[in-house]
Amino acid sequence: MANRMEIVQNLSEFSSTKPSFITIGTFDGVHIGHQQIIKRLVDEAAKNQCNSVLLTFFPHPRRVLQSETPLQLISTIDERIDILEKMGLNTLVIQPFTAAFSRLSPTEFVRSILVEKLNVKKVFIGYDHRFGRNRSADIADLKSFGEIYDFEVIEISAQEIAEVAVSSTKIRKALDKGAVEQANAYLGNPFGLTGKVQKGKSLGRTLGFPTANIVVEEDYKLIPANGAYWVYAIIENKKVYGMMNIGFNPTVAGNERSIEVHFFDWTEELYGKLITIRVLRRIRNEQKFDSVAALSDQLKKDQSLCEKWMASI
Repeated sequence: MANRMEIVQNLSEFSSTKPSFITIGTFDGVHIGHQQIIKRLVDEAAKNQCNSVLLTFFPHPRRVLQSETPLQLISTIDERIDILEKMGLNTLVIQPFTAAFSRLSPTEFVRSILVEKLNVKKVFIGYDHRFGRNRSADIADLKSFGEIYDFEVIEISAQEIAEVAVSSTKIRKALDKGAVEQANAYLGNPFGLTGKVQKGKSLGRTLGFPTANIVVEEDYKLIPANGAYWVYAIIENKKVYGMMNIGFNPTVAGNERSIEVHFFDWTEELYGKLITIRVLRRIRNEQKFDSVAALSDQLKKDQSLCEKWMASI
């Protein structure tokens, strides 16, 4: 069984006695491109008996430095931790990103964090990586620092990154359009939404489709486009399929956006439970129906479609 990943929230209380192989970035979504880099880092660190370390930032730098247009993120920090833990990393460093931290010069960043705290011996980094105050330093600067402080820089080329042709930006755009199958292909896993089940208006129950009302706590979490989706969740170690509606319930003049999931094979109470919904496919756009009966008929059709997909797995 893999060793448990160490999570460091505060670098002031940490220093690595073992030499480290490091990668740096926000890794939003931990998509298949990120996974390639991390796998290489983990494998090479193990071969050289070094610590594999991923240095990430929270909140996302753009949410701090461009707060007037806050970026919605594919994964919450807890979701990111969950994915990274499964990848065999030794250490995850979550550096609190503040305006003060953003003003560190490239020299201060390399010396005080990479060298003094993390005992860096090798850095795996994308060809276009920039760092330090105003993102003023690039990979050539990092290589120069490597000569001074005795660490190697492994550049991940444009070609290697282009081979997977994926970016967090592309995934966000796909989710904004509701193109979850495209997003899932880039992520290498079904997109997840984690939230607590809270009491809703119980409209679904009156339609014969009782729903769990999912409330996502993190305001920075990207929620896919409004519409109906085929989903599943693991509830008490059981994989339970269902269909999810994201939107405003226009048929009943709803005015608040909600996330509601009807599970096909689950009747027990879920209130108060924290659930991760995995989104598999989009069923249709959100629609306003002429009557509640017409909505109920459509939900039956939606369920039939999901059952057809389930039968083909």
